[in-house]
Amino acid sequence: MNASIQRFERKAPPGSDLPVLMVPAVQGESLLDALPRLQSDIEAHLATVGGVLLRGFDVPSVDRFREFAAGFGHPLLSYEFGSTPRSGLGGGVYTATEYPSHQAIPLHNEQAYTRVWPMKIWFHCVTPALEQGETPIADSRAVLKRMPAAIRERFAPGLVYIRNYGDFDVPWQKVFNTEHRHEVEAFCRQAGIAFEWKPDGDLRTTQRCQAIEAHPVTQEQVWFNQAHLFHVSNLQPEVRETLEDVLGIDNMPRDTTFADGSRIPDAMLDEVRGVLDAEAVSFLWEKGDVLMLDNMLVAHARSPFKGPRKVVVAMAESHSNLQAH
Repeated sequence: MNASIQRFERKAPPGSDLPVLMVPAVQGESLLDALPRLQSDIEAHLATVGGVLLRGFDVPSVDRFREFAAGFGHPLLSYEFGSTPRSGLGGGVYTATEYPSHQAIPLHNEQAYTRVWPMKIWFHCVTPALEQGETPIADSRAVLKRMPAAIRERFAPGLVYIRNYGDFDVPWQKVFNTEHRHEVEAFCRQAGIAFEWKPDGDLRTTQRCQAIEAHPVTQEQVWFNQAHLFHVSNLQPEVRETLEDVLGIDNMPRDTTFADGSRIPDAMLDEVRGVLDAEAVSFLWEKGDVLMLDNMLVAHARSPFKGPRKVVVAMAESHSNLQAH
């Protein structure tokens, strides 16, 4: 067993098994070559624990990572209706979110602010940061259980996500991967998103989505939303104050309300953030690592970092609850 595997350390809440560590049969084993041997075990761990870390394998290129992810039998997904800037590397592989290195990205399930999301997500560490740069993860079932009952009850009917695209957020052309309004409108109608073109040509969308959802295979209830990320309380206080003065509370770049349209108190979302932090599991990346998650059972985040860092992402197995609600 090589040194990086011997020193695998993680910070985790009591009782957490995340992530299941899987290692080569022999030193230098190719991850792609190991897939037939590992696939059934990986899928079993994903269905129970929710996440697997593959460490110590040879992953010589992003192309090989792409082949590994595609080897689970589902076409890799394009990043549609995105909420953060990232760059496509071809064939369904993307850079991780391109926020500045000093910023933390809170725990969240990928695209939980929509009603169509990937069930599987892979992260591949091409270059670990010099300092920090972890991708913390958390069990979404444990988050739901730890969440105060009053918050669970208030969130249960769902949430409404509001987005005003333009100068203060990702432009709609980049979010929808098109310059054509009619293509945006077709996407929104299919995805159950209400849209409005404003006089200045910018776009406003609203969508009612789940806050708590049942996993389609295990039927377990999970905390599955991004209220704490979209709500105005996620902004730095001075940024929030400036934007509210300039735009008004109804035209903020992003916001979240309860399903009935009433405002979510800042203090309630502070409690939500506290629960997420308490369930966080973190470990330092090693070059070549691949982390595979069930996107409903496990949330992910990003710690601030120093130095160059390259982590790439792939997603697969689209799931929708549009017919269920």
